[in-house]
Amino acid sequence: MTSLIKKSTDEPDLLINEVVGVPGGIGQAARTARADAFDRWLAGLLPPRDGVALVAVGGLGRRQCAPYGDLDLVLLHAGVPGIDELAAALWYPVWDANLRLDHSVRTVAEALSVAQDDVKVALGLLDARLVAGDPALAETLARSATDHWRRTAVRQLGPLRELTTARWQAHGELAFLLEGDLKEAAGGLRDVGILRAVALAGVTDALRPAVRAAHLRLLDTRDALHHQVGRRVDRLVAQERDGVAARLGLRGAPEAAQGTGSDGDALLRRIAGDARTVRHALDDAFRAADRLRAGRRRGADGRPLRRPVARDVVEHDGELVLARTAIGARPDPSLSLRVAAAAATTGLPIARATCEWLAAYCPPLPTPWPVEARSALVTLLGAGPGLLPAWETCDRYGLIDGWLPEWTRMRSLPQHNPVHRFTLDRHLVQAAFEAGRRTREVDRPDLLLLGAFLHDIGKGLPGDEPGAAADHSVVGAPIAEAVATRIGLPEDEAALIGTLVRLHLLLPDVATRRDLADPVTIGRVAEAVGDVTTLDLLHALVRADAAATGPAAWSDWKGRLVAELVARVRTTLDTGAVPQPPAPDPALVAGPLPVVHLTGDRVAVAAADRRGLLATVAGCLALHRLEVLAADASTVDGRALVECRVQPRYGLPADPVALSADLRRAVGGDVSVTQRLRGRALAARGSGAEPRVVWHRDAATDAVLLELRAADAAGLLYRVTSALDAAGAHVRAARISTLGGDVVDAFYLVGGWPDDDERDRLEAAVLAAV
Repeated sequence: MTSLIKKSTDEPDLLINEVVGVPGGIGQAARTARADAFDRWLAGLLPPRDGVALVAVGGLGRRQCAPYGDLDLVLLHAGVPGIDELAAALWYPVWDANLRLDHSVRTVAEALSVAQDDVKVALGLLDARLVAGDPALAETLARSATDHWRRTAVRQLGPLRELTTARWQAHGELAFLLEGDLKEAAGGLRDVGILRAVALAGVTDALRPAVRAAHLRLLDTRDALHHQVGRRVDRLVAQERDGVAARLGLRGAPEAAQGTGSDGDALLRRIAGDARTVRHALDDAFRAADRLRAGRRRGADGRPLRRPVARDVVEHDGELVLARTAIGARPDPSLSLRVAAAAATTGLPIARATCEWLAAYCPPLPTPWPVEARSALVTLLGAGPGLLPAWETCDRYGLIDGWLPEWTRMRSLPQHNPVHRFTLDRHLVQAAFEAGRRTREVDRPDLLLLGAFLHDIGKGLPGDEPGAAADHSVVGAPIAEAVATRIGLPEDEAALIGTLVRLHLLLPDVATRRDLADPVTIGRVAEAVGDVTTLDLLHALVRADAAATGPAAWSDWKGRLVAELVARVRTTLDTGAVPQPPAPDPALVAGPLPVVHLTGDRVAVAAADRRGLLATVAGCLALHRLEVLAADASTVDGRALVECRVQPRYGLPADPVALSADLRRAVGGDVSVTQRLRGRALAARGSGAEPRVVWHRDAATDAVLLELRAADAAGLLYRVTSALDAAGAHVRAARISTLGGDVVDAFYLVGGWPDDDERDRLEAAVLAAV
């Protein structure tokens, strides 16, 4: 597409396409102007002819043209001859103008026949609008398509719901995603089209004013995204957020305590609110269609059946409503929580009128909460699949803010770590859901659920900024403890919730960054945890947190490391003794040198003792595109032993024969292999934020710890270990932890604490290698 776009806010006068003369700009007026421009141009392409009409559907049919949207056109005819030649004369100018085109040539009967078999086509024809040609023909199609939809909508909404659910599963929920698809994700523009069809069928009032306003804002956001990127795109990725927000005139609040520190964050929060409005309206619409399709179950008196499901809660016509006895002058403060718990456990939705009544009349909870309220919260958090829809419904009507005043700050708060897929509020609810899968593994499942729900409550607060002395776990611990006290937990249990929040990063951090064979490592974790009950709760919380974060937050290797750490710490807590490190592999300490063993994710090498062996092995692994997750170097009876845990960098396993041959030559001092290693490592240098070195004293029995934080890159371990070796340092172990595009590499340097000059020298060598 020929583009004259430039990235500025002065866009209404720009032309998106020179040939057609389509204007740019953001907003409804700009979208209408684009539709008018397309109409004029397309009308000029169709010669006057009886029985032929050019009909627009999709965005052009709705007069909601995005700057770089597609054209969806139907050439409608009444069986006239030469229609194929006429179609070619229409489509080729569109393609020559570099416009994306979805086209078809049909009679009215053919179009209606396809719509009868394909619900998506039926929805598309509801937007049919004449662009040029025979108006009677176009009117016949539009009227017939609308009549057909109204007659069959209740039946067709069932299959449509299945298609919509599959799309949601593929694209996720726009309200909670950090990089969501504005069109296809749940709550996006595609769902507004379904709501429009539901409203047209008269099933329910689906297009309420809040939905219309949300729709317009989502359209504006897509307009701005197209302008920002300069092409058609519907996924709002992180690097485009601030630019899109600027084009929309959005400004983030500067106060970190408000959780919105950038324009992009303000944009994400606005999108989240709009997507929630759309998704909630569509859920209501589908439920209304289900009730119509199933018919109402009625008793002998002709009224819909009512079935008690919990105290003060009954099922009425497939929804949960309040029992008559619950509605009084002084409602129970725990009533809203008990209704939410009933919805989550039964999987039934809460009626809209009930939510509105609870929001208006349910009194605030006292401090501390009554037992019924606390029990209902735990039931809600542990309800399984019913938790997420019940929680979202309560949040849409403001009930959550009444339970937890902290929720207002956390709602739709973006998380900028690349491993996270959800906003903070959804992450916390998802963590509670994942913790519910592990309640049978711990002695206190209620504390596990509450700890998982509150574990990141400190995010977005002062002190949680990058480079701060504390992090969100430290900042959030006293807040979580205060919340636990407010909901009525005894003092010791509230303190345990604070401990879980403060230590929820301890196990994965230590497992991936420290030597688990070192007694100091195990002893310090045991001292911090204190008892087996807390250890088990932390272990379950770590796995729930990782599952709620995203696939990049966990791996089988990480799981094995955490499990190994937990087992060693448990032994120490039970017996008071630190387990001894495992003995060296007998195959490495006997037989002729060199020895190379490759088994699964383990690479073990034994060679004649010499300096730089770890660096040589690390470089050879990088040459074969293997990432080193952990490395240990030791000397036994004059033999240098190096054991590494590895994984393929790009998902393809290394050739074991070639890897074994290169390792043997490299540890034997083959110069040609060394030269290949250096050339490949230098070519793979990464880029990113400035690297940083952190020293840890007394973190090991016989070594000091040098921790490198830098951008990830192939060959990084080889370059750093080579630099340390050249500087005279003896590295006995390395632990590599990858966090998105960054790494935290820990190197155990044998010997005592170096003086200031020595630390400066080693630090300079490492940073130069990075």
